[in-house]
Amino acid sequence: MSLNISLVLLLGIVLVVLIRGGSLKAGPVVVSVLFGFFLAGTSMAPEINRLVSSVADMIGQIRF
Repeated sequence: MSLNISLVLLLGIVLVVLIRGGSLKAGPVVVSVLFGFFLAGTSMAPEINRLVSSVADMIGQIRF
């Protein structure tokens, strides 16, 4: 669960930086947020969650 909160926080920070930098305008941001919100309610949500978790686990196993 902490991974999800951290990922949401990280994506939120990136979104704010992109908006403030002028790379994104408010319209596309609203559309993207709504798309993600409604996508989370579909049957694809568990698969997307598993994919993100798998990638995060794979990154976590990298040793430097």
